[in-house]
Amino acid sequence: MIAAGGALLVMVTVRAERRAGWGNAALAVLVCVAAVAGTVAFHVHAADTGPVAELVDRRASAMVEAVVTDDPRELVQHGGLSRRKSFVVPARIEVVEMVPTSAAEKAEGMTAGTTEADRAVDKAAAERAEGDGAAGVAGRVALRASVMLLASGEEWRSLLPSQRIAVRGRFGPADPGELLAAVVLVRGPPRILSGPSWIQRVAGVLRAGLREAAAVLPPAQRGLLPALVVGDMSRMDEQVRADFKQAGLSHLTAVSGANLAVVAGAAVALARGVGLPLAARGALAVLAMLSFAVVARPSPSVLRALLMGSVTAVALSTGRSRDGVAALSVTVLGLVLFDPALARSYGFALSVCATGGILVLAPRWRDRFATRLPRWLAEAIAVPAAAQIAVTPVLVLMSGQIAPVAIPANLFAAPAVAPATLLGFVAALAAPLHMGIAHLLVRPAGLATGWIVEVAERAADLPLAVIPWPGGLAGLVTLTVAAALAVPALRHRRSRRMVAAAAAGAVVVTVVAGSVVTRWPPEGWLLVACDVGQGDALLVAAGPGRAVVVDTGPDPVRMDRCLRSMGVREVPLVILTHPHFDHVGGLDGVFRGRAVGAVVVTPREVAERESIRLSGDLARRRVVEWAARPGASWRFGPSELTILAPQADASPSGGGEGTTVNNASVVVHVRWATGTALLSGDIETEAQTELLRQGLPRVDIFKVPHHGSARYDPGFFAAVGARAALISVGADNDYGHPAPSTLAGLLGLGMRVYRTDLSGTLAVVAREGGLAVVPRK
Repeated sequence: MIAAGGALLVMVTVRAERRAGWGNAALAVLVCVAAVAGTVAFHVHAADTGPVAELVDRRASAMVEAVVTDDPRELVQHGGLSRRKSFVVPARIEVVEMVPTSAAEKAEGMTAGTTEADRAVDKAAAERAEGDGAAGVAGRVALRASVMLLASGEEWRSLLPSQRIAVRGRFGPADPGELLAAVVLVRGPPRILSGPSWIQRVAGVLRAGLREAAAVLPPAQRGLLPALVVGDMSRMDEQVRADFKQAGLSHLTAVSGANLAVVAGAAVALARGVGLPLAARGALAVLAMLSFAVVARPSPSVLRALLMGSVTAVALSTGRSRDGVAALSVTVLGLVLFDPALARSYGFALSVCATGGILVLAPRWRDRFATRLPRWLAEAIAVPAAAQIAVTPVLVLMSGQIAPVAIPANLFAAPAVAPATLLGFVAALAAPLHMGIAHLLVRPAGLATGWIVEVAERAADLPLAVIPWPGGLAGLVTLTVAAALAVPALRHRRSRRMVAAAAAGAVVVTVVAGSVVTRWPPEGWLLVACDVGQGDALLVAAGPGRAVVVDTGPDPVRMDRCLRSMGVREVPLVILTHPHFDHVGGLDGVFRGRAVGAVVVTPREVAERESIRLSGDLARRRVVEWAARPGASWRFGPSELTILAPQADASPSGGGEGTTVNNASVVVHVRWATGTALLSGDIETEAQTELLRQGLPRVDIFKVPHHGSARYDPGFFAAVGARAALISVGADNDYGHPAPSTLAGLLGLGMRVYRTDLSGTLAVVAREGGLAVVPRK
């Protein structure tokens, strides 16, 4: 609301040339504030009253018919035992059909992602509602209410905006501040009632054609090209996505004014070449952007980007940046009046600030840089610098960090963005007509996207790529004070040189001192416990640039980063101790840009669904899969690995299905010239007792099983006889790992305990004829 009023204030004050104009400007601001406040009040009233609000109050279940209003967004899974696909789907409910439901059925309406405590509270609420006689009401009501659907299952991925679906779900309250009537926890897949609109069908065909054409490219480029051109991130590599975020390039993968500006710029250049007047060039630019919006698939975010891109076209067609600022102000006001929820959208704020920075700051900086640089280079530097400076306050509020690397990263990536976008756009148009032509177009586009991927990876790996900063209002105040001190200091040449010298010195000291203190990766490392959150991921040294991977954690991004940080380029062997997600979910990160020799899995038939999926994935990659066999051994570089368990035909009893899978873990003994280690997967009490009965070699380093769970055999821990215990565990996890009793047992046996949640990645190194543990933190 305040942002909308401020936007119009900018527009009016630009026009005002007399002091009397300030009074009119203030009046206009008050009018805008009142208009936006009225709109917000209307939306809040609509969300808090009516049949949906009653369903929310009772946490009731109902059959609904809804229209999908935006693309389904997959929720990234970073933990848990089993793999699941969960989606958030913006929708508009148009029909509610109440279904009489028992309290027990209501309790089952929660999705798999909720906790036992949540389900218990919900069941009690449902029982109270049923006792009041409210749960048995049935009826069919027509309405219009914006909601968010939370659902699980691959069937949700393919939904398109404008499709009408029928689902059954349970109503819950939206987050405070959200202008949504409810959050609906959906059971089962959607039932399609009607297809998408013709424009969405056309967009779907064009986007599918671009994905098919891009399949000829390497994996990283194959996923980035559709994301770069039309915002389709369905196949984008998770590590590339993380590198883009770290390097400040994430805006390239969202359809924004930048994409539209590239298309509009090409249209204007074409119009200039044929001699069209300035006004006609602007009209042609808008027409080109409308065509691009169809390919990008019309959705709220794309339409907002279209309006932002049109702002640039207005400035272009008139030749005056002042008109661009006025158009931006009117656009912001109109959008907030139309959809007040944008007032608290970080994405919208980033888009507005970036556009404003380019309109207001970039021309001045370009002209100043042009006195010492070629004009094209001055503009290439000024535009990303102005956009990054303008969005920095929003980034501080949003994430509590500053990304100095974003400006150079955008500068180096910029030359490849336009060719990739234009070639991909034309390829999307050509694919339905002739796939061969589309393949010819995407190959040079792949070279451009490959360059952008390389820039992002290099930038993300730089020291001080991201600087932590206080978040929220305190961070914004701190940033304002820093800017107030920096601006006067940078006005004079002498002070600029002093500031530059001090900054350069600080960077050099930080980088050099940091590398001296941490010395990462440590020289002569033999074993590494990667910090991958709540999961296991171990590296065993196998020679220069090589490592054996034992489990991969839940996150492919963190797995890949650990391998990159250790300089691992080849993986001759992967051992997956058991098929729980927190041990195999990061496997894609191992394969990213590395040759993998073979994969060893448990010989027991457990977790059938995940095991089948894993086998299919390895077959698709043409990687050999072996079943672990006790006594099997390999030597790679300084390490000799031997399988100790499990036996294929033995299955220790006790516990539920999770315990059965954990007890099927592959147990590995590792020997080096200077010591030994035991890698015990997630084996619990029963398997530990069985292994103890068979006989267990004493070791120096003990990877504690099951993240320090309380289910352990004290005799097993004592028989290991280790001097150091490594626990791979996530901070503040929901399982209470490591258990206090387990920590007490390890300390009572004289072991020194190292934890990844406290010390980060842990490295075991050879030192003075023995082994030592070096924590990265």
